Amino acid sequence: MTKKTRKPCLYVPTLYFAEGLPYVIVNTVSVIMYKKMGLSNEFIGLTSILYLPWFLKMAWSPFVDINLTRRTWIVEAQTLLCLLFALLAASVATTFFVSASLTLFIIMAFASATNDIATDGYYMLALDKSKQAFFLGVRSAAYRMSLVFGSGLLVVLAGVIESRTGSIPLSWSAVLAAACAVCLVLTFFHRQYLPLPASDTPGMAGSQKLAGFTEAFTTYFRQPKILPVIGFILLYRLGEAMLIKMAAPFLLDTVDAGGLALTTETVGFVYGTVGVISLLVGGILGGWLIARMGLRRIIWPMAIILNVPHLLYVYMAMFHPPLAAVYLMVGVEQFCYGLGFTAMSVFMMYSASDPYKTSHFAISTGFMALGMMLPGLISGVVQQAVGYVNFFIIVVAMAVPGMALVPFIPLDDNGAEKKP
Repeated sequence: MTKKTRKPCLYVPTLYFAEGLPYVIVNTVSVIMYKKMGLSNEFIGLTSILYLPWFLKMAWSPFVDINLTRRTWIVEAQTLLCLLFALLAASVATTFFVSASLTLFIIMAFASATNDIATDGYYMLALDKSKQAFFLGVRSAAYRMSLVFGSGLLVVLAGVIESRTGSIPLSWSAVLAAACAVCLVLTFFHRQYLPLPASDTPGMAGSQKLAGFTEAFTTYFRQPKILPVIGFILLYRLGEAMLIKMAAPFLLDTVDAGGLALTTETVGFVYGTVGVISLLVGGILGGWLIARMGLRRIIWPMAIILNVPHLLYVYMAMFHPPLAAVYLMVGVEQFCYGLGFTAMSVFMMYSASDPYKTSHFAISTGFMALGMMLPGLISGVVQQAVGYVNFFIIVVAMAVPGMALVPFIPLDDNGAEKKP
């Protein structure tokens, strides 16, 4: 079998699992690890800076096209990620763990964002349009499975090792080593198996894309009502951006500190498994509802559904309910987040204009990453200043700015009133 005839049903899932794994390690698993290693919530909030490469990746994506093939970028970026996972595993028990791990996470974030660019470009080159459409659900499912694997299975594994050995550093070193092993297998498979599309070449095509890069940016900012559009993208998930960095610390913190005092293993089940699966189900239902009713009719209900369940965290912080109730409440909140976030995803697609739909969508996702990073940076400081109960009340109040912009965004422009 030549590399030209190799089956996308084998390499598409592995490509997108490999895309999601470093992302969830950098932005979710790192939070739990730092909390268990005794770092403060202020520090954990500051790790939101790790979203920065996903905001900036739209700026260097043309250079990925111009230099080397997308296949080469994939293999080399994933090889670097393997090395970074190994170094992270080795750094956990050192006296310079904090500085070393943060540096490695920053490099990993840039490598992961570069891998994202190359993977998405390769997907469009290796598959014709009919296969791209056919495998869209496969790639999405594989990416989501990596989130369950990272924030669920790996965190549970860390908890099991911690409970059996009594060593927190050993548990996280083992987990990062396991992630390294998985990444190594995927990288070797991609190096050996990925086909070599004839169109996957650097040079003129990349130069032409770079020439149109400036125009893509200028046309994006010339769109009608662009300021409300950008404001809505930045603010729609303002509360969630504050919550997402403090949810795991809240679940792990002692009762005296206002937390629920759950074990690492339990957090892996509650937040990384039940929460992520609920998020996926909510996203699927959200897409179905928009397809049935249209975005314009349903964006208000979805904005409310996204934000109201944050009250459940206020309740948990006030009354410390039993574990079964925590499972239920986290599941409900994540389900509603998945449901409400679908409206943002569809809105960003609708806000992209021809002939630069792909570039416009990438710019919007960059602003979305910025909207997650900036509130996250201050989340730990705010939480430590006011306590968990008041922090979650502030999170609820953060729904107001994004919802206030709904009447001003162009839901009837660019076909946004149509069903997807």
